[in-house]
Parts: sequence; structure tokens; C-alpha cells
Amino acid sequence: MLSTEQIIDTMAGQGLRITDQRRTLARLFAEAPGYLTAKDVYDYMGKKYSGLSFDTVYRNLRVMQELGVLEQIVFEDGVKFKSHCSQDRHHHHMICLQCEKTYPIAFCPMDMTDMPEQFEVVKHKFEVFGYCKDCRKEMGAGDGKEGPTLHLKQSHYDTHEHAGKSQ
Repeated sequence: MLSTEQIIDTMAGQGLRITDQRRTLARLFAEAPGYLTAKDVYDYMGKKYSGLSFDTVYRNLRVMQELGVLEQIVFEDGVKFKSHCSQDRHHHHMICLQCEKTYPIAFCPMDMTDMPEQFEVVKHKFEVFGYCKDCRKEMGAGDGKEGPTLHLKQSHYDTHEHAGKSQ
């Protein structure tokens, strides 16, 4: 995950004014162990900044997501945010629905997609949702011996550049 300073540096580098509220948001996401809803962020920020509106919080979350410092994931119970991964290369995730632990997928599944010639991909997202071995063990589902795995062979992703593809 990105550090507080990496988040602040990215925002400043894109011309955003770095206010005390934005510093607090950066610190919150850099230190949060998992995903946060906009309401979680609003409740946290409201304790420190009286009169803060939900719209202001949500607008800042959107700006931070557009700048690439936050990732937005759509869970069954709604949209959540977390600090962007600190990995430099393009990748996707497997996410535990119970504890929300996130595991990187080491290749891009888009490479396995048969794309029609008349379609140009400009952005894509790919998340796999399931249960990690610890949560499966807690729930009594399965023997808990295997962790989450994606049963696909490694593609040529690691050896080829992907010009024009973005997450």
C-alpha cells in the first residue's frame, strides 16, 4: 500500500492543494488495514472536522481515486476504498469477502480475452472474490489447508509490454 507521503506527493504533483483534511485522509488510508466505505471515512473525519459535509468527503475520495492513490472496489454491500497497491506493475486482486484480505494476481487476465478488432480497451478491472483459508477454517468450510488460488497458467504478461492497457 502507498504511504502517507506517497499519497500526498501524488496529490501535490497533480496540483491539488494539500490541506490538513487531505493530509488526514492520506494518513487514514495509508494506515487502514482494509477497505473503507465513504461513510466510514465521513464518520472518522467528522470527529476531527466539525461541519464537514458528506459531499466533500465523497468528492475527495473520487479525486483521490482518479489520481490513482485509492482503489475503488464494488462489494456486494457497496463501494469501498483502500490505498492503492505500491506494486509498480499492472495487476489485479483476489479479495476475501470475510476479512477483506487482498491477494495479488500475478498476471493480467485480459491477455486471455479474445478481443474483437473493432473494440479498443482503454480501461479494465478484474477482481476475484472468495474466502481465504483462515476465514474458510473459521466458517467450517473445507479443511482450510489451501489458500486462495487462481487455477490458470501464467500468461506471457511478465515478458511482454502492454502498451495502452491500464487497470
